[in-house]
Amino acid sequence: MDNYYTLPSGLPVPQDDGAADHLPGMPVPELALPSTANEDIGLAALGKDRTILYLYPLTGRPEEDIPEGWNSIPGARGCTTEACDFRDHYEELLEAGAARVFGLSSQDTAYQQEVVDRLRLPFAMLSDTAFRLAGALSLPTFDFRGEALYKRITLVVRDGAVEHAFYPVFPPDRHAGQVLAWLKENPL
Repeated sequence: MDNYYTLPSGLPVPQDDGAADHLPGMPVPELALPSTANEDIGLAALGKDRTILYLYPLTGRPEEDIPEGWNSIPGARGCTTEACDFRDHYEELLEAGAARVFGLSSQDTAYQQEVVDRLRLPFAMLSDTAFRLAGALSLPTFDFRGEALYKRITLVVRDGAVEHAFYPVFPPDRHAGQVLAWLKENPL
């Protein structure tokens, strides 16, 4: 079985293809996504405080092997390590000015609930199985074996708009620390 809790060396580094250049300043769409907290989260209604919304392709499970070819896709590997990094920096993110943190993928809420429980995440995960947010904001996605998946990207949302976008994200197991540094460098 593969180890989802560590990243192998030599992973390909994603390159900035410009797919997020348009995001800063864009209004967040009027849509609500189901969460693992058993509530729909209205993205446009998050308020004036900063929300960290990190998007990822998919999270594997320890009893399943990583799909063949997954490690060769730049930026694909590391969803579990990224979630753990946000978990481990959660309180610091709040202290630095984030009002809330959400993870988001196209996996359904039941699948994500297992991840929240297994990793003991102190924040909810949002599910966007229909890629409504991707369509509304023209977010980057990729195809893997005929299935669309989100590319790894993190949005800082404030006052109904995207304030900042982290893209590409690498390495994912240290990304929450990058977000934390940005929050400290850009206080409200």
